[in-house]
Formats: sequence, C-alpha cells, structure tokens
Amino acid sequence: MRYWWVNHKQTSHHEIAGGFLWSPMYKADGRHNHFYDNMREAAPGDAVISFANAQICFIGVVSDFAIPTPKPPVFGNTGENWDKNSGWLLPVSWKKLSVPVRPKQVIEHLRKILPLKYSPISLKTGNGNQGAYLAEVGVAVFEFLVGGIYPLSLAAPSVIKVLDEIDENIKKTIFADDSLDSTTKDRLVAARIGQGVFKDRIYEFEKFCRLTKISTPNLLIASHIKPWRLCTTALERLDGANGLLLTPHVDFLFDRGYISFYDNGSVLVSDRADLSDFKLLGLDLACGAPGFGFHPRQIEYIKFHRDNIFMK
Repeated sequence: MRYWWVNHKQTSHHEIAGGFLWSPMYKADGRHNHFYDNMREAAPGDAVISFANAQICFIGVVSDFAIPTPKPPVFGNTGENWDKNSGWLLPVSWKKLSVPVRPKQVIEHLRKILPLKYSPISLKTGNGNQGAYLAEVGVAVFEFLVGGIYPLSLAAPSVIKVLDEIDENIKKTIFADDSLDSTTKDRLVAARIGQGVFKDRIYEFEKFCRLTKISTPNLLIASHIKPWRLCTTALERLDGANGLLLTPHVDFLFDRGYISFYDNGSVLVSDRADLSDFKLLGLDLACGAPGFGFHPRQIEYIKFHRDNIFMK
C-alpha cells in the first residue's frame, strides 16, 4: 500500500463529486512530469489525501488503475495550458473528514516527515508547491494528518458518468465537424464500440485473436490499439491498422494495459498483472508463445500502446 497527496484546488470540486482524479499525460511541451507519471503508479487500495484551498477536507482510496482519457468536459476552461487530448483518469472513492486539517499549522512537524524531493507543499511555508499534483508521501504523513483513519473500506466509486460525459463530448465534436460527411460521422461513432466499417477494416491486418486464436467474428471485439478516446483524427479512429481482433477477456487486458505486444508480436505482460489470473483465464501459455509480426502500418500504433497504455 502506498500513500499519496493530491494538490487540486482548481478541480477538487468536480473530482470529489465524480469519484476520480485527472491529469494530463505530459507537460504542455510533451515532456514527462513526475507528478503526472504518479497517476500510473497509484494502485487499488492506495490512500490519497486531498489538499485544496490550504486544507485537507477529504481522504480517499484508489479503486482502480488509471484510465487513459481526454480532459473531462466538466472541467470547462480550467487548465487551458494542459494537453486536453490525453490524460489519466484515476478512480478514487472519497470520504469527508469531520474536521478539516490545515497542514500549514503543523508545518514544523511536517518538515521532518515529508519527502525532501517532490514534496507536495513547501517545507518552508506550508503552501502548495506550484506544479505539484499527485505526490507520494509516507505512511507517517498520512497518520499524522488524519489520525490513522484508513479509508480501506470505502465503496468503489463509479466513474461511468464521467467517462460517458467524455465520450458524449467527443461525439458532439465529431457531429459538429463540417469537414466530415454524415456517413463518416456515423462510422466514427460506431467505431467507439468496435462496430461497422472499423471492424471490417481490421480484417485487412488481423484474422483472429492473437492470444486465443479464436476467429469466429461474433466472439471477437474490434479493439483500438490507440484508444478511441485518445484518437485526434477521423483517420486514426477508422484506420484498420489501429485495431486488433480480440476475445472479450483479452480485449479488457489489452485495453487496461495489463498486456501489450512487441513489434514481432510477442506478448508483454505487465508487472502489475497477477499471473495466477492469467493461468485461470487460460492465457498463461499463449502469453509465452512466439507471436507473429505486425504490419508496418500497425507498428506506430503498437508503439503508442506500449509507451502510453501498457502498465510497466
């Protein structure tokens, strides 16, 4: 179990109400950000301290690994400098403290237990550090500030609402695009659930599930390699090279980053995956078997998945 501290004054209202945290994947210049990378480090069961408006009013527990999504539309104009097209949505179940905690009032002690590097607040003033979002803090910080109240029994939140809002916002953008004809718009929306022309186009590159070898069409899901939500053009959303034919359980593992592929088709299994589960799913031998290489047009998408979706 790990302990996290999030500075989210601008977005705390929406994130607390929606049961999540959200950050861009990268800085505006495309570089990695330690505090954004932590969104992929947080795991189910981890504890989170919410810091906003100079006080701690909520604590939470992470309920699932981060999901790749664009910026939630509920944020509105907040974070105009953020990359709105790609980010991490971390499901968190929140609980309100009966009495708010003001770290600034106890900064003398916090100086002794907060990390020297990547501290979420200034060790000198107690104010939030500019640019710090999700920071890891030790158990000592958590116990000192919230009195050892562990939110491990909190019910898992449902982030379906915010995900639906994101998808609906993308659909509105698609239908408002005058450069697209009505047929293309319908195809783009159908591609979200792996239907229509997108699935047909995948058959130019894939004939069966790479792990189970099942080829029955009705048992296969047309899965985007670069997720539909993160695609920035109509071409990417409808490109058959951006797709795999996968059985439902393999699709889930791939979509959530538990597995990915090398360019030669060999399977990558995340260190966060439970190999005993793979055995129960009947995938342990398949994950160790030699694969077959991807078409050159698929390589760019597979690299995107390895770099951005796969949980290392």
